[in-house]
Amino acid sequence: MTVHAGGRRLQCHHCGARQPVPLACPDCGGLALQPQGVGTERLEELLARDFADVPVLRIDKGSTRKRNALEAMLAGLGARAGILVGTQMLAKGHDLPHLTLVAVVGIDEGLFSADFRAGEKLAQLLIQVAGRAGRADKPGEVWLQTHHPQHPLLQTLIAGGYHAFAEGELALREAAGFPPFAHLALLRAEAPHADPPVDFLRAARGVLVETGQALELHGPLPAPMPRRAGFVRAQLLLSATTRRDLHATLDASLPAIRALPEARRLRWSLDVDPIDLA
Repeated sequence: MTVHAGGRRLQCHHCGARQPVPLACPDCGGLALQPQGVGTERLEELLARDFADVPVLRIDKGSTRKRNALEAMLAGLGARAGILVGTQMLAKGHDLPHLTLVAVVGIDEGLFSADFRAGEKLAQLLIQVAGRAGRADKPGEVWLQTHHPQHPLLQTLIAGGYHAFAEGELALREAAGFPPFAHLALLRAEAPHADPPVDFLRAARGVLVETGQALELHGPLPAPMPRRAGFVRAQLLLSATTRRDLHATLDASLPAIRALPEARRLRWSLDVDPIDLA
């Protein structure tokens, strides 16, 4: 569940059910709850209040469900001054000739994410959204909301563009043994209590060590989000320099891993070429 409307309610992404924000964490009872960003609806409310003399259009999945809804909203705005509030869908494939100012809010999550691809995704998004401003004969500006304006990623993008960022990012990926210089698989496990995931991943690691001499193994480690929906989560990261070595080891190991007694006491999954490490 995620916080929407300025932290006032929770909404489930799967069924749409809403409920008030709890006073304490439902998993651990902790009181240190913090809102994680402001949704598009809340931004729309704030901007409409502060800029009452111009139209404010919210463009996200909820407001553009009907066919041609986005085109109708933009056509209704025409050449008038206005404010568009939207998700990433605004960054791609739209020609807005009168757009002169783009503001990207809350980018710090991408600067400090546990996902090793987060910087790449953020850099691509910023380049794409920057391309929306000043596309015609009017110059454009891009504003970024961050607590870390001196972050190397932002300074590199500003000074050298995406090409400079990509060169530096590839060097870091090579040094860390991440794609495209390695091939990864992620063995995930979760259970209501902490011991079963760790026990299973330790046993699976033993099987992999016996059959996969060309692999590097990292873990068992807590997942970046160690608790979710009442389950404790852990993972084991597999890395190989060639895809052949990775798949050969997995083919040889998976029957024995499935037969482990620990495997029947929890939920587990194998993600080859994981999009993220969460």
